[in-house]
Amino acid sequence: MKEIFFKYNVIKVLRIIVIIVIMLLLVAFLFLKMWIPLGGNLSSNDKKDYANWASNFNNGKFYNENKTQVIYENYNEHDFVSNKDTIPIDKIPIAPPTLLEDPSLDVLNITWLGHSSLLIQMHSMNILIDPIFSDVPSPISFIGTNRFSELPVDISDLPNIDLVIISHDHYDHLDYQTIKGIDSKVDKYLVPLGVENHLERWGVKGNKIITLAWWEEINTNGLLIGCTPARHESGRSLFDKNNTLWASWVFIDEYHKIFYSGDTGFDEHFEKIGNKYEEFDLALVDSGQYDTRWKTIHMTPEEAINASIALKSKTVMPIHWGTFKLARHPWDDPIERFILKAEKEKIKYITPKIGETIVYQENIQTEKWWRNIR
Repeated sequence: MKEIFFKYNVIKVLRIIVIIVIMLLLVAFLFLKMWIPLGGNLSSNDKKDYANWASNFNNGKFYNENKTQVIYENYNEHDFVSNKDTIPIDKIPIAPPTLLEDPSLDVLNITWLGHSSLLIQMHSMNILIDPIFSDVPSPISFIGTNRFSELPVDISDLPNIDLVIISHDHYDHLDYQTIKGIDSKVDKYLVPLGVENHLERWGVKGNKIITLAWWEEINTNGLLIGCTPARHESGRSLFDKNNTLWASWVFIDEYHKIFYSGDTGFDEHFEKIGNKYEEFDLALVDSGQYDTRWKTIHMTPEEAINASIALKSKTVMPIHWGTFKLARHPWDDPIERFILKAEKEKIKYITPKIGETIVYQENIQTEKWWRNIR
């Protein structure tokens, strides 16, 4: 009798466990399907289009030019220049942007908004790149680490934006709340293939979105914009890895040539871009959030300098650092290693404060402001 009772209780417990597991899976499935910040999905028609459109799309996925794996290796603390914590003790100071209301054609102003977000005034246009105005780069506002500083400018204070450029769909580059907040100010979005599905699910009108594959170009009012390769990956949920393209971007007019790397590991694409477009005035390059666990898809600061050399850039500026904790290095390690390598190679560099507007010229002076922060 006791054995029968015991077996009955075991079966009852197992049934409860199975029901709980099924309910959890159902909740997870519904969350992934219905939570709007996760973005849109590729349709079967999209996959057919992209297969004909992009040479690096195959079997429903985008691929890098060279085989790329995220390899988990031992953590090497000796790679660091700084011994500070991953998050600064002090709030990082910000500078008020100086935005021109009606910039002339020959003006090039660069305003770093933190991380990889930039507002570039070029060719009389306002170009907003990878904007994120949320405190946490996450689909859920209370999951993740907060930014190290206040925002240097509110969305309400932004000018009308001629172009929003997106490099890829990771949360620290494509943010749902930001897109909802800025859309009324934006004339056009320029995105890699697949990213349009996220924007459209969030209410952006399809006629405002231009999609490009690698090595495609558009000309808008005399400004040439090229979608160029990067070595990275994409995805916003468990089941959409590499469904959308990642890219770097080139901006060229009769006065200036600018390169923006997006997120990328170091690879031969930099040399190809440098050979195609020749000398750049300024390269904005991924220089932080590196880790031995994903060394193929993010650059170390030293590799960022090597990339600027391959690009034949007169001046280089580090991005993707100083705003969020997304890797295990000390928060100021990227910038210290960056300038150490740049000075060794005799490469011109600029290191603006978050929010500071740089008026581009041949000899730009910026300060080592981060050394005053604990």
